[in-house]
Amino acid sequence: MPHLRLATPADAAEILEIYAPYVENTSVSFEYPVPTLEEFTARIAEVCAEYPYLVAVKDGAIVGYAYAHRHKERAAYGWNAELSVYLRPEVQGRGLGKMLYRALMAILVRQNVQTVYACVTMPNDKSVALHTSLGFDPAGVWSNAGFKRGRWRDVAWFEKSIGTYAVPPKAFTPITEISAKEIAEICASYSES
Repeated sequence: MPHLRLATPADAAEILEIYAPYVENTSVSFEYPVPTLEEFTARIAEVCAEYPYLVAVKDGAIVGYAYAHRHKERAAYGWNAELSVYLRPEVQGRGLGKMLYRALMAILVRQNVQTVYACVTMPNDKSVALHTSLGFDPAGVWSNAGFKRGRWRDVAWFEKSIGTYAVPPKAFTPITEISAKEIAEICASYSES
C-alpha cells in the first residue's frame, strides 16, 4: 500500500512525469505544452507555501499526487480551495485517488477551509464517479469552456462542504503554520486506512 507525505519542490521531476501524459494525450488538463521542469518546480513551491501538496509513494517511487490551491482571488473566497489529483495509469481504480483526496481534505479542515471544489473536463466518468463517491455535489457545467484535442470541451464543477461555516470564520491557516508532525499523522492515518 502506498504511503502519503507532503511533496517538496525536489519531487518535481517525478510528479511532472505523471502529469505530462495528461497534457500530451488527454483533455484532462487544458495546458498545451508540458511545463518545463523549472516552471513545474516553481508551481509546486508556490502551492506548498500555503496549501497541501501530497504525493503517494510506493516502493520508493511517486505513483500519484493531489494538491489544493486557492479557488478565487477576492478576499471573501479565502475559505475555499480547488483540488486536483493525478495518478499513474497502473494505480488507477484502486482507491488511491480517494485516499489522497481524503487526506488532502483532512488537512484543509485543519486549515479552516470551508468548501472544496473540483473542475472536471467532460466526459470523464471515472473522475465524476470519484468525486460523487466522496460526497461532492454537482455545481454546474461551463459549456465549451476550452478547446483541446480537436474539439470544444465542457467542464463540470463539483463542490463539497468540509467546514462548519462559523460566523465569523476562523482565519485560514497556511500549511506552513501546521506542524510537520500533525501533517505526518494525518497522512499516516489515511495511508493505513
